[in-house]
Amino acid sequence: MRLYLLALNPTDAVTEGFLPAAARLGLDVTVLTDQPDAHRRTYPDIEVLDCDVRDFRAVITRISTHHGPAAVFTNSDHLQTQAALAAAYFGLPGKDWRATLRCKDKAEMRRRLAAAAVDTVWSAELTEPVAPGDAPYPCVLKPREGVASEDVVLVDGPEELQAHTKEILDRRPGAVLVVEEYLPGDLFTLETLSDGHVRHVLGGFHTELSPPPYFIEERLTFVPAHPEPVVAQVLEQLDALGVGFGACHTEFVVHAGRARIIEVNYRAIGDQCDLLLAGLLRIPLFEHILRTHLGEPLPADLGARRDGAARLEYPCADRAGTLVDAPAATELDVEGVHLTYRPLRAVGERHELYRTNRDYLGVLRATGTDLPAVDRAVADFLAGRRWEIQP
Repeated sequence: MRLYLLALNPTDAVTEGFLPAAARLGLDVTVLTDQPDAHRRTYPDIEVLDCDVRDFRAVITRISTHHGPAAVFTNSDHLQTQAALAAAYFGLPGKDWRATLRCKDKAEMRRRLAAAAVDTVWSAELTEPVAPGDAPYPCVLKPREGVASEDVVLVDGPEELQAHTKEILDRRPGAVLVVEEYLPGDLFTLETLSDGHVRHVLGGFHTELSPPPYFIEERLTFVPAHPEPVVAQVLEQLDALGVGFGACHTEFVVHAGRARIIEVNYRAIGDQCDLLLAGLLRIPLFEHILRTHLGEPLPADLGARRDGAARLEYPCADRAGTLVDAPAATELDVEGVHLTYRPLRAVGERHELYRTNRDYLGVLRATGTDLPAVDRAVADFLAGRRWEIQP
């Protein structure tokens, strides 16, 4: 059976998660990508074909002129609709392309939730630096189809809104931005997995952000189970969007008991949280996700471990410059806590300051059964390491 995997740049989720899982399932894999050289360098033993993966017609043509598909899959935010349309064309299991579009297009998501009467958030689309007269300040400006807090900023008034809009559109000509009311509350995630009939809630994370006006995710702490009323509210909003197949990563805030979606990433959680989740829950998460796209039902009980504690920490650059000193990749066990550190930026690389997760210098994953012990191990690890950036 052949799995077609659509991708842009290589990611840890694909390299360390989905490709090994596909091998364990005995699948033949063909990667379709518009960056073939990068993928061939990363995994030279996997078939990689050049394809304009942002165009669903090119994807369908590439597959139909190659081997017959058993599944079409992607874990990319940018390619969910293309993969869904290709899967539907070949009569394969997959996500509803309308749901993938609603999740990717943040303005359409707001319209859909409002039309379903599950949540109404003031929002407007911008193609020029003009502040809507009825904007409720403070409000959040972001690309309509953006990811990873890229160009997401909190603005306090019309002058700030116009200035930030102009600056972003100058760098991203042709982009459409969304400005929406700021939703207060603590930020969480909900991780779900469904085969279209059975839906499993895998838990989620409590996310800590950088100080405003930017929204960089600096720390995530695993939450084994959110309160049932909160989960029910989030699932109702996901149902309104049509989300119900494969993996989904939902970000939401809770304020005064009310859960409101910030954005829906209709794929597995990223930035190595998926790798941590699979190990923490002790389930073959990546195999389960691929099996749904092969048309196989999920078990009624995943057998997930429920006593785990975990945290992820992302050391971030605070300035532009060259990284001249940083710790190497490390695996440690400290008082019942397993620590995995992976650098995300090589010593000697020069970068600007992006104010997104592209500022991450590395990622520290910590798992155990006691959260205070996990927190202590993380604090000690970070205190004993050094990241130095020179102009």
